Amino acid sequence: MQTVKSSINKLHPETELLQEGAKWLQAGELVAFPTETVYGLGANALDAAACAKIFAAKGRPQDNPLIVHVCSLAMANPLISHWTPAAERCVQHFWPGPLTLILPKTDLVPDIVTAGLKSVAVRMPSHPVALRLIEETGFPIAAPSANLSGKPSPTRGSHVWRDMKGKIPLILDAGPCDVGVESTVLDVSEGVPTILRPGGITKEQLEEVLGEVHVDTPGETQVPKAPGMKYRHYAPQGQLLLVSGHQERVVQRMGQEIQKGHARFKRVGVLCTLESAPFLHNRYPDLLYVLGSKDRPQEVASNLFEGLRLCDDRKMDLILVEGIHEAGLGSAVMNRLEKAAGQRTLHI
Repeated sequence: MQTVKSSINKLHPETELLQEGAKWLQAGELVAFPTETVYGLGANALDAAACAKIFAAKGRPQDNPLIVHVCSLAMANPLISHWTPAAERCVQHFWPGPLTLILPKTDLVPDIVTAGLKSVAVRMPSHPVALRLIEETGFPIAAPSANLSGKPSPTRGSHVWRDMKGKIPLILDAGPCDVGVESTVLDVSEGVPTILRPGGITKEQLEEVLGEVHVDTPGETQVPKAPGMKYRHYAPQGQLLLVSGHQERVVQRMGQEIQKGHARFKRVGVLCTLESAPFLHNRYPDLLYVLGSKDRPQEVASNLFEGLRLCDDRKMDLILVEGIHEAGLGSAVMNRLEKAAGQRTLHI
């Protein structure tokens, strides 16, 4: 399949490009489009055959549910059998935005979208291109991140091109995404609201609106209720080692790992905070990428996947990543890094 990557204005998307995207989606094909979090790989959420193409293009396990994107409450209502009070408060305060809600579904939603669950993940993105595309298409769009399954999520159109070229007909490229990590997934179907995946809306923000909020991470054998809960995700091709803790000890250990990597004839990439960069630069890694200040987790989040993909582009064998404090958006950053590292994490 020939893939076209079309540049589209982020704030004032061109009508003809939106119509082209809608045409492909209405024909049961896939379209990659920007959201405020990461780029999504979209299909008609009400068409099981179209959604099956998402799993094929990504190489995604079919027990990993999809998020359904809407442009209005009127579009969301037919998908949801019951709105809870917590869900209604979330909609009022956080939609449109990077918050996905888990709610009981209706029969209108195909089982392939929910991995057979009785609940559906729904969100209203705030990106103008995403909202206008959904509106132009006329139906909800199911869309996971537009990358090969397990690899770093795409925050630029060029990232999507590398992973999806020849697999989909159209990529709408509006430049870099603002948030840089996926949406927060919140189960508001019953009981105490529970975060299933940290993301662009923090636990602290949710607690201000909802009061008590739990955080839940299921084991590997449980059926995932939301994307990103069961499988290893966000991993670059090289071996990733996550190092967090006191800055001086982190810098010292990463310096040792750079030396050991070079002794084994490995190319070593380092992703670190602004504060640690001057010290690690003197240890001579093959690639040094500054994620941002440790005091500005939003900056780190927006640069995270770009840094991981750059390590792939430069063919780093070993990737050392400095962790940040797990507060606010930092919890979403560390969630992604821990999944990318697997068991290779050090807290010192």
